Amino acid sequence: MSSAGPVISAGIVEAAPAKINLALHVTGRRDDGYHLLDSIVTFAETGDRLTFAAADEDGLTLSGRFGAALAADPKGTGDNLVVKARDLMRGALRDRGLETRPVEIALEKNLPIASGIGGGSADAAATLRGLLRLWDVELPADELAAIALRLGADVPMCLKSRPLRAGGVGEAITPLSHMPSFAMVLANPLKAVSTPEVFRRLDRRDNPPISSPPQVVDRKAWIAWLSALRNDLEAPARALIPEIGTLCDLLAESGADLVRMSGSGATCFGLYGDYAAAEAAARHLSQQEPHWYFDATRTVAGDSP
Repeated sequence: MSSAGPVISAGIVEAAPAKINLALHVTGRRDDGYHLLDSIVTFAETGDRLTFAAADEDGLTLSGRFGAALAADPKGTGDNLVVKARDLMRGALRDRGLETRPVEIALEKNLPIASGIGGGSADAAATLRGLLRLWDVELPADELAAIALRLGADVPMCLKSRPLRAGGVGEAITPLSHMPSFAMVLANPLKAVSTPEVFRRLDRRDNPPISSPPQVVDRKAWIAWLSALRNDLEAPARALIPEIGTLCDLLAESGADLVRMSGSGATCFGLYGDYAAAEAAARHLSQQEPHWYFDATRTVAGDSP
């Protein structure tokens, strides 16, 4: 298995969009240690990109801005969620008596690693979708969802890649059909945050759930509603990575209507009135902090096909 190389020139392509936690409340903890969450989630137009092609043997190549960093991960490509997703999917299909050809997968890694925007989970979900297309097979929705959950709590929602509310450990999904598209800047100081350490530092794990979302496609109503919510992981993440606070201040100063950290960090986001304002903010922020990650994007709307 190769760790870095060129993108496959032809094949089936699947996008792996960034997952954004617009709000995240920690509402409890199970006996097995998993935390119960209530989260408002959307997905950005920006993200990783995977290409799948039939091959003589299985392979994974990495490219993109953060491909080299992923290749250098001490866990190695063999521990990559893309590889795990491929193997779980193949096993499920073989249990049904279906043969699966070897596959070459090219992962264009455009999102920062361990950054709270579901990069690895989105890659795993895209792998499940891509392999179903490449091998021209189907699985029942409940079986596919079970495979996704085995890969990680965020993978079922990334499999949907549409605005949703996620409960439980992330598997209880409710679509949010009225959520509008938002112009957004994603920002990251390129410092990884330890998710277990963030959860360990929580002061409270029994917060009340999120209130009911707006039932209208109205940006102002959604901004007002989201502004009353929070990310319970932000305070402990800021204590670990002070640059998160700096990022939030910079985004607020750039004219964002709402600023918050996503997931367990360190990626933060700002929501802007339109895409032109987001682009201008991203350019300005990149000049202020040229070694950090900034990306202007849009999120998908709840009524997207």
